[in-house]
Amino acid sequence: MKFYCYGNKENPPIMLFPGTWCLHTSFSEVIPLLEKSFYVIAVSYDGFDETEDTVFPDMITETEKIEVYIKENFGGRLFAAYGCSLGGSFVGQLIQRKNIHIDHGFIGSSDLDQSGKAKAWLMTKLFGGMMVKMLQTGKYPWYMKKGFEKNLQTEYGRQFYEMLGIGKGGYPFIKKGSAENQFYSDLITPLNEQISAEGTTIYVFYAQKMGEKYLDRYNRHFKDPHIVAHDLRHEELLICYPEKWVEEIVKCCFGG
Repeated sequence: MKFYCYGNKENPPIMLFPGTWCLHTSFSEVIPLLEKSFYVIAVSYDGFDETEDTVFPDMITETEKIEVYIKENFGGRLFAAYGCSLGGSFVGQLIQRKNIHIDHGFIGSSDLDQSGKAKAWLMTKLFGGMMVKMLQTGKYPWYMKKGFEKNLQTEYGRQFYEMLGIGKGGYPFIKKGSAENQFYSDLITPLNEQISAEGTTIYVFYAQKMGEKYLDRYNRHFKDPHIVAHDLRHEELLICYPEKWVEEIVKCCFGG
């Protein structure tokens, strides 16, 4: 696991957590904008960094490593943390475990799916196995051509697939074990209900086009979250509107 840092260390620190099967470079568009207000730390998970020969273990082991880093480098306290999709599960884990403190925790339109081990194993073998090849090669299978090409006609679709390396040569350094472990462990790692911590404000960037069931999940898992709603799709604000995304982060953290 690596942590990539940007900007002035005198600024309040914000830690960024990528989504499922994504690299720390998912935030490349917003980091220069965030640097104006924050000291930025982008997390690069085990198994998802081309400079390392590692395998993603599980959500809790990664969370423990992140907690150690925060304690050693920031005295156990972050000003802000944003979790993109799967990254929202990490933010939730960090807040509920209470081993470190986060002033402003952001859940980025995460689905927060959870299931039993048998169902998670089956989903991993069916869906995760298919995705491994796409991640490694950057190419989608012939039987998915119609759906992919339809999505590629939109800016959101193009940006979303590029974030996964599709159409850009892929990420051949990602091992099958990393992709499957990340997908599986996210499904089976419990996230508590009514998570809260004294001095922590939880914000949810709710993508309304995902559906109201996700809003119900956010209100179930987090106590009195601040819902920041947009009539957009999953992480579309971050992917397609980086300036607006940064504006919302700054407004939540500093007011105005």
